[in-house]
Amino acid sequence: MTTDAPASIESVDDGGLSHRQIMTILAGLMMGMFLAALDQTIVATAIRTIADDLNGLSVQAWVTTAYLITSTIATPLYGKLSDIYGRKPLFITAISIFVIGSLACSFATSMYQLAGFRALQGIGAGGLFSMALAIIGDIVPPRERAKYQGYFLAVFGTSSVLGPVVGGFFAGQATILGITGWRWVFLVNVPIGIAALFVVNHTLNIAHHPHPHRIDWKGAVALTVGLVPLLTVAEQGRSWGWDSPWAITCYVIGLIGVAAFFLAERSMGDEALIPLRLFKDRTFSISTASNVVLGMGLFGGVSVLPLYLQIVKGSTPTQAGLQLLPLTLGIMAGSIASGQLISRTGKYRIFPIIGASLMLVGLLLFAQVGADTPIAQTMVVMLIFGLGLGNCLQPLVLAIQNAVSPRDIGVGTASATFFRQIGGTLGVAIFLSILFSSLPKNIAAAFSSAKSSPDFLAAISDPKNAEFAKQLKSGAVGGSSSTLNDSSFLNGLDERLAHPFLVGFSESMQLVFLSAAVVVAIGLVVVCFLPAKELRTVSGLQAAQAEREAAALEAGPAL
Repeated sequence: MTTDAPASIESVDDGGLSHRQIMTILAGLMMGMFLAALDQTIVATAIRTIADDLNGLSVQAWVTTAYLITSTIATPLYGKLSDIYGRKPLFITAISIFVIGSLACSFATSMYQLAGFRALQGIGAGGLFSMALAIIGDIVPPRERAKYQGYFLAVFGTSSVLGPVVGGFFAGQATILGITGWRWVFLVNVPIGIAALFVVNHTLNIAHHPHPHRIDWKGAVALTVGLVPLLTVAEQGRSWGWDSPWAITCYVIGLIGVAAFFLAERSMGDEALIPLRLFKDRTFSISTASNVVLGMGLFGGVSVLPLYLQIVKGSTPTQAGLQLLPLTLGIMAGSIASGQLISRTGKYRIFPIIGASLMLVGLLLFAQVGADTPIAQTMVVMLIFGLGLGNCLQPLVLAIQNAVSPRDIGVGTASATFFRQIGGTLGVAIFLSILFSSLPKNIAAAFSSAKSSPDFLAAISDPKNAEFAKQLKSGAVGGSSSTLNDSSFLNGLDERLAHPFLVGFSESMQLVFLSAAVVVAIGLVVVCFLPAKELRTVSGLQAAQAEREAAALEAGPAL
């Protein structure tokens, strides 16, 4: 048992915890999760302002993709290392790296530099959610998890409300204390992270029983070699050309890396980063496939919502954050309802099916949203989509934690997060690529249609718009690269002339939502095959203790 554990936590060693002990540990976990959840919402709201200031709206996918790539690769490493060395040191490491990465992001001078610093931040982020969920799996039985789920949802909900508002406030300020406003989006993580480190260090004291293990560095390297080029070509394929030499090189290197990763995992056996034996369990394999596909639809589809609100509807970052609240409320309501019902009935299979169905309906409705759609109608669709997410996220993690043995809770939980992020990373890269690939054509078509509109013709003839009319004739506006890199010019443009831009953006976003709907429909089919297993009534620590006692009895008394 760890020497720094306070007396009030002594009984953790035998696997049984009181409500007070669990709440003490939860205090540290919630601080780490608050840090990760706040970052997601605060950056999403401010990204347009950041991209416009750094002149790189069309390459904003690099910022998101770099973060997701590193957090995705780091996630299974955290899971495996925490099974070996314990949860606490890995959770502290994750928070520390995240804080350092956040500080570095505040000094970025270009979108590519920001993407590099976000990659560093992602290495830390890879352990925040997965470690918190693994620790919950250790200390709370699956049937009782709904009792404590509300605390995490409260943290998630609070960060989801504060994030957009705080992010919008920072993005809307020219400077704060002499520093560009949007840079505080990242700086705000530093004091929160330091507070989280203090709380985690003093509250997260649970016993760890180390076992001799090898670290699967071969698998980690192969995974990196496989993922980075494939995700890079997903984002850059539209500018390179999908059959260009650069793209083909990425395909080849990526496939070699994936093949090497499979061989490395097979050779490492139980020591593998993601042990292949886990996939022999049908619940694990179906949940994993569902996480990949639904992750694509989730992150890929939702990534364009802040852009729609700010570019097409003209919302400020703060307004856009508040307008996204129905999505947050839907997630919270869906999670609470499914968690309570799972706790009472012990059945979880139906909830991912309901969730995927609601997500599909939401995406199909999003695909009908245009430049002139009332914002209230869009917010209703957000609520539907959020309800779907709430019914998918927790039950799929719960299914995996319930299916794996106690010694594999860390790697199993990390695998669930890993494969969801794989899908999410692919979704963001592919769907943003679809968005910006289709934009020039859709904007040009919108301008062509607008030329027959009396309002548009009157605006072009207005002397106030003479400079724009000149640029339009020369082809300097429309789907040009300057238009895609900095959309701030729309703010001062005559509404009649700006409307074709908004129509082009909304039509491209409709294509993204339709593509995401196809992906989620596949996920719905996959999740229908999820088995219905009985949920355990003991925590991971209690089950692990029982396994050790059984092994000791089997071995007999020491001579």
